[in-house]
Amino acid sequence: MLANSNCLRMEIITEPRFPEVIQHLRQTFFADEPLNKAVNLCRPGDGHTLLEKHSLSSLRDGISVMAVTNSGEIAGVVVNGILHGNDDTGRALDRLAEIDDEKFRKIFTLLYEENLKIDLFDQFSVDSIFEIRILSVDSKFRGQGLAKELMRKSEEVARSHGFRIMKTDATGMFSQRVAASLGFVTRHEVKYDDYLDQDGYPVFHVGAPHDRLKIMFKALH
Repeated sequence: MLANSNCLRMEIITEPRFPEVIQHLRQTFFADEPLNKAVNLCRPGDGHTLLEKHSLSSLRDGISVMAVTNSGEIAGVVVNGILHGNDDTGRALDRLAEIDDEKFRKIFTLLYEENLKIDLFDQFSVDSIFEIRILSVDSKFRGQGLAKELMRKSEEVARSHGFRIMKTDATGMFSQRVAASLGFVTRHEVKYDDYLDQDGYPVFHVGAPHDRLKIMFKALH
């Protein structure tokens, strides 16, 4: 449990809070996430049009969660979305070709390509999957178990909506540890040093201790 759990409450993120959530992500996830950091996608505090569009699209699914203080400050968020089959991922990969931002394109090409190598929809005979897309904690609240509590709350939301499968593309060691501690298992992984460009060089130089992408899932019985 959180060391200061009595000072924080978990809430579903509703549309009036979207601007505050985006501002939170500008200060944390957009710059700190291992792949974003590896390609220098943006600096802390900077906006990023494509990432914000991606985030808002997920927020509109109505299943994302935030932890807020008694004064209303956002301490952390988990942005969740609904996947509707591998065809969605294939179309998203095709659309990347139209995007000029090479750094953004590199990151999402990796994610989409690796996801297309598996088929959780067929494996579990489901039409939709609850996907944890962004896990972000304000630096002031780190080291207190908040990321785990946000994911735990997300599982409650997934169960209440009748989802049978949760998944996440865990790009860093810390999110992988949190997911594993909650019973997520690795379905597929790729080491960043083994993900090469057409000339045989690694596409990403990700800083330690983050050395691989893990696509992780949890069956909800």
